[in-house]
Amino acid sequence: MCGHTPQCPDPAAPDRQSARTVCSQPVQGWALLCNGVVSFEDTGCLLPDGRLTPPHRASVPAEVAT
Repeated sequence: MCGHTPQCPDPAAPDRQSARTVCSQPVQGWALLCNGVVSFEDTGCLLPDGRLTPPHRASVPAEVAT
C-alpha cells in the first residue's frame, strides 16, 4: 500500500500508528493511515482486516490526576 521511503510500518507491527496520515476527521476523532489502519483519538485502532485494538493510553498517577 505504502509508496513512502522508508515504507510505513505494517498494520500488524507494534508501531503501526506511526504511519503517515492519508485522511483525517479530527472533529470525529479518527484518521486513516497509509498502511490502512484507522487510528482513533483514544489511541485504539481498526486494522484493515477488521480487528480492533483497544486504547493503550498510559495511566495517570493518582497524584497527577488530583
